This record gives sequence, C-alpha cells and structure tokens, in this order.
Amino acid sequence: MRRGHLAWIGLRPARRADMLAPETATLVAGHGIEGDRYRTSRDGARQVTLIAAEDIAAVAAFLGRDTIAPDLLRRNFVTRGVNLAALKGHRFRIGAAVLEGSGDCAPCSRMEEALGEGGYNAMRGHGGITARIIESGDVRVGDAIERIDPA
Repeated sequence: MRRGHLAWIGLRPARRADMLAPETATLVAGHGIEGDRYRTSRDGARQVTLIAAEDIAAVAAFLGRDTIAPDLLRRNFVTRGVNLAALKGHRFRIGAAVLEGSGDCAPCSRMEEALGEGGYNAMRGHGGITARIIESGDVRVGDAIERIDPA
C-alpha cells in the first residue's frame, strides 16, 4: 500500500479541555501518548485515534463547509495519503513508533455539539481508526506512515 504521512498531532490534556497541537509526541507501548488524557495502564485498544485528512474533507463537504479544524474532531493524529481502513488489524510505523490498527473510531454524540446539526451523521464511516502502541517512540508532523506487516 502507498505510504502516507502524519499531518497533525492533537493531545487532549483533560476532558473537554482545548486540544494541544504539538509538532512531536511520545508514544508509550501499551499505554498511549504522553500528555493525552486517554493514556491507559491496561493496554487497551484505543491508545491512539487517527483520522485521514481526506475524511475530514468529506465530512466538511457533507456539512456544506470548506474546512473543519482537526481539533474539533478530538482525534490524536491526522494522516494524509493513506487509507486508514487498510491499516485495521495490521502493524504500521509512524516515526520511531510501531502501532497496530485495532478498530474503527466511531463518532460520539459530541460531534453534534462540535460540528452542529448533522455532525454525528456526517462523521459516520469517516471517523478514522483506533490503534494500540506496540513499540514506543517519538513521532513528529511530517513522519512517514507505512504498513510493515505483509499484505
């Protein structure tokens, strides 16, 4: 599959807090992203959330908007140039970290609040994926994203 790249990083420091958008982040295997409120101690399936810039553009179009700021969607990573659905159930590398796609990242009811009426339905099928961190490492905006296990 074609390589993509990491276009944006978002950290949620607390529930409903404004997101931070650093240029780099540290991923910790089995736990999550340093500084993100969803960091876990039990190796859960939702350590990182990813959404494609292409899906954000589709959601914007469904809502009649030109753009949507990525922080409104509360995902950790925005990718560009890679079909995230092809990473579900597979290992992939971003920067120095190795992740494994663990499932769909369905929209939550907050999408109506964040995007306005119809926000939840606009996100259906375009919410991205969740992933586990398999190997710790730092990632930075611009890093390549590539699947590393066989097709």
